[in-house]
Amino acid sequence: MSALRTSALHRRRPRLRAAALLLTALLVASCGDGSSPAPSQTKADGRGDGCVTDFSPDKDYFPVKSTVRHAKNFSVRYEKSYQVLTVAQPYPNAKPESYVLVKCGAPKPSLAGDLAKAQQITVPVHSLYSMSTTHLPLLTATDRLGVLTGVADTSLVTTPEVRARVKAGKVAEYAKGGTINTEKVIAAKPDVLLTQGSDDPHYPKLRAAGIPVVADAEWLEPTPLGRAEWVKATAALTGAEERADRVFHDVETAYTEAARQAAQARTPVGVLSGSMFQGTWTMAAGGSYVGTLIKDAGGTYPWAGDRGTGSLRLSFEAVYAKAGDARLWLTDQKWTSGADILKADSRYGRLAAVRDGEVWSNTKTTTPEGGNDFYERGLLRPDLILSDMAAILHPDLARNHTFTFYEKVPTK
Repeated sequence: MSALRTSALHRRRPRLRAAALLLTALLVASCGDGSSPAPSQTKADGRGDGCVTDFSPDKDYFPVKSTVRHAKNFSVRYEKSYQVLTVAQPYPNAKPESYVLVKCGAPKPSLAGDLAKAQQITVPVHSLYSMSTTHLPLLTATDRLGVLTGVADTSLVTTPEVRARVKAGKVAEYAKGGTINTEKVIAAKPDVLLTQGSDDPHYPKLRAAGIPVVADAEWLEPTPLGRAEWVKATAALTGAEERADRVFHDVETAYTEAARQAAQARTPVGVLSGSMFQGTWTMAAGGSYVGTLIKDAGGTYPWAGDRGTGSLRLSFEAVYAKAGDARLWLTDQKWTSGADILKADSRYGRLAAVRDGEVWSNTKTTTPEGGNDFYERGLLRPDLILSDMAAILHPDLARNHTFTFYEKVPTK
């Protein structure tokens, strides 16, 4: 879920990691400044990040190629001097969009058919504007944070390295509250602007002004590993394919191990998710990202049979009838006491999880304005989310677990 999507959610409701469970070879993302060298500082033989200086149409300028295994909403196809990045659904119900990523120094290809009018972008990019905080860990983990020159709303950023760059004046804010300042973006002339997986009337204006706009719609992926694999889509833009492959491999390995450990639990645990706003309970569907995490953590979910990948809108009565006796409640609200829970809605007191003191919130690391690391670093690190969930559901299997995203809400 993007910063602006979560921002809107936080405005509608009250504020909506971790040693992995006996994990091995756990990823430790390389952060630092992560600056990418300018083209003049790189090798000029067409390898790695270097630009082409002596173009040959028969030479492969992308020796390192990404293979997409889990993500369903994007693909990458390689030609000799350019890649074709295709996003199947740039935003809900939208038609596919393709982007031609041309190796710097190579001539722009003359293309026909569906690619004739596709945006052509020189890669690797050296200036990137981000509409969503979910992009940030994809840059830090691949040592490309230096390309980040703009974020939509700085108040929603939780990544320390990014906050430091904002404070140092290296990263501009251009869409406070979700409204893009088109004049500011056009004046800055970033190499690319990544969307938050939704449509915006400002995007055609930016494209008309020569600013490439590329859809990042990871939130439409139904699986945790599918979302995390978008690190490879970002790497296609930044020239970090090799690093991205290593990063994702480590995440995939850690997630698989966490799920294997959770599967050893003998007793499934009933789980309730989501929360209410203005009388409507927003509940993750069984086929959604959260639904998959609950299943992989060894939980039983009353809505597991609903294979939708989005959210359900339910009444309290419908939720209570189906999950009022659920042992655990995984919520997204920044509550600090049982009184906070009952103040939000007195009916919550009827839930077994509230009575038994088993309410857990994914708001351990947040900003006062509503930024949440669960929706930021959590995109790339579903292994940490899964480890948190498994430790909540099966504490006997993770006695020394340190939580990354979840914290227990004291209800008594």
